[in-house]
Amino acid sequence: MTQITTPLKSSKIEEIVQKWYADFVKVEQVLLFELVIAANFMDIKPLLDLTCLAVSVMIKGKSADDIRKIFNISNDFTPEEEAQVREENKWCEQA
Repeated sequence: MTQITTPLKSSKIEEIVQKWYADFVKVEQVLLFELVIAANFMDIKPLLDLTCLAVSVMIKGKSADDIRKIFNISNDFTPEEEAQVREENKWCEQA
């Protein structure tokens, strides 16, 4: 498998690793997360790297709201709390 380098140069997994590996992780989100957990548990670093790459490609360039939708995460901040957190972390949105 091609070495995975960061920062990711693309938001398309096919442009980062070979086709076979890209196709291997084109599975439903639930199965992908199970693969991440299994690779971690069995300490299979190349599989863990590949599956984590697939997850990172899913969220690369997405807004916080988009990421919440992808992972079905509810926003439990009040609008005031969210504004405060955004203000405190402006630096990360500038990158």
